[in-house]
Amino acid sequence: MKGFTPLVQAGVAILLVAVTFFTVDHLKDQHKQSLADENQRLENKNDELQSKNEKLTSTNDYLSTKSTESAEKENGFYTWPKMEKKAERLVAESNGEFKKSWALYLIRESKRYDIDPYLAYELLKVETGGTFDPDLVGPETKYGHAYGMSQFMKNTAPWIADMAGLPYEEKLLFDPYYSMQLSLVYLDFLHNQYGNWDEALTAYHRGMGGLEQYKQENGHAKSWYAKEIQNKAENHTTVALAN
Repeated sequence: MKGFTPLVQAGVAILLVAVTFFTVDHLKDQHKQSLADENQRLENKNDELQSKNEKLTSTNDYLSTKSTESAEKENGFYTWPKMEKKAERLVAESNGEFKKSWALYLIRESKRYDIDPYLAYELLKVETGGTFDPDLVGPETKYGHAYGMSQFMKNTAPWIADMAGLPYEEKLLFDPYYSMQLSLVYLDFLHNQYGNWDEALTAYHRGMGGLEQYKQENGHAKSWYAKEIQNKAENHTTVALAN
């Protein structure tokens, strides 16, 4: 028995060493996984902050550009008859769905942003399926619903409202004048950002991230949405010039 005891002791010692090594290795693995998880979390946070920073930079660039532009307007005595004629054309083209007061507002505000009112009108027409329904609620998507005549989502509208210097309440999305104002500000921002209507309109439809994905997949930004709106706006201009 005396000779057996040292063997037992040696066995226990070996077992303890083995358990210690196993525990240390296990702790190392846990530590490595914790570090990997923390690194991934920090990378995700960094991507999120970078995206927000890019958006803020773009917004500030846009606002600084607008603040330096001339605020002079043409005399309304000369411009009003032309505006009224355009408004009547839009009302007639929509079979009365687009009210004259809406048309006059859209034309006047489009002029402030140097946007073709026919382009803005055709955008509203596509967004509402030709109904121009200010109470429209779009189908549910993974990002939620779109609301109003301009079909803004609740994750985008507050940002655009802030850029426009307007208050934000969800019920305002159903106000046709508020909705049109947001659409014009957003269109102006996007056109200022990209410098062309193909990208600006595709970004309006798909989001700025969606635009980049579309360009990667197709090699261009000429989406059906951008082409349809621009082609129909051009047809309005051609007819108006002919008359």
